[in-house]
Amino acid sequence: MAKKAAGILLFRRKQKVVQFFLVHPGGPFWKNKDEGVWSIPKGEYEDDEDPFHAAIREFSEETGISISGDFIKLTPVRQRSGKIVNAWGLEGDPNIANLVSNTFSLEWPPKSGMFVEVPEIDRGEWFGEKEARIKINPGQLGLIDELLSLI
Repeated sequence: MAKKAAGILLFRRKQKVVQFFLVHPGGPFWKNKDEGVWSIPKGEYEDDEDPFHAAIREFSEETGISISGDFIKLTPVRQRSGKIVNAWGLEGDPNIANLVSNTFSLEWPPKSGMFVEVPEIDRGEWFGEKEARIKINPGQLGLIDELLSLI
């Protein structure tokens, strides 16, 4: 069975231009990777958990930002890994200057027996449509397309 994740595609309009908020994964493996690795803030959830509530929780855990508003349900997408991502669009413009991400324990270097605490995300940024299409995980491109068609 495929893993499932839920997340929020936050967007804003600046001088009639739509921008998308994406996050970069934390940790040494992702440190020097850029194009195609950014993502919507998201995380896995359990079968008995409501995906919408999981999406809001994951956004808060990965950014330290609480969100609310008129959410737009988007069609789930499947990433190359097979993970299914349920997502909601939300218009907003929170202050992202001081993002605070939760952490996880990672064995680093691999097979060393040593563990380090790593943030789930190391930064978040706003991108215009053209740049967002380059930065985002290709499996999540459909979320941008659908959201643009709905707004």
